[in-house]
Amino acid sequence: MPLKITLLTHFKEIPKKSNTGRLVLDVLGEAAEQIRWDRLNPPPSLLEEIVSGGVALIYPGIAGEEESDLSGIRQFILIDSTWHEARKIHQRSPYLQQVRRVSLKPAGTSRYNLRKNQKESGLCTAECVIEILRATGHAEKADQLEECFLANMRPESAIRRGQQLSE
Repeated sequence: MPLKITLLTHFKEIPKKSNTGRLVLDVLGEAAEQIRWDRLNPPPSLLEEIVSGGVALIYPGIAGEEESDLSGIRQFILIDSTWHEARKIHQRSPYLQQVRRVSLKPAGTSRYNLRKNQKESGLCTAECVIEILRATGHAEKADQLEECFLANMRPESAIRRGQQLSE
């Protein structure tokens, strides 16, 4: 089954060098899309896809209510932003609150090191997509994305970019 990844991205996130959503777009090509989140004007195409079914939002649920079954999902929506902004986007987007919500059960902890004050149990956008790809049988693409992600996390590239990392 073809898989589609939709990154619902906060406008502040798009230009950041520390954003890993751009890696997802580069590696997955047409299987991924980036939609700029707009509180007042939800994207009509995304609303139509949600209504048609087979769409899930990767977003932590309340303890005990989290669903981790990814079967039957053909499109995954990820809020591509900081954890703080993602929470606001979710709260201010009634259509997202109606989407089937699933949580990932990662094998390990995040290796994302480009920003301070990261949520201890959270994964960055690229890491979430890697987990989704592996869980849905797309191991080759997961490996490609992981290789690209890890190259971005190397200390030498962090030193070269200096202060831009915390943007």
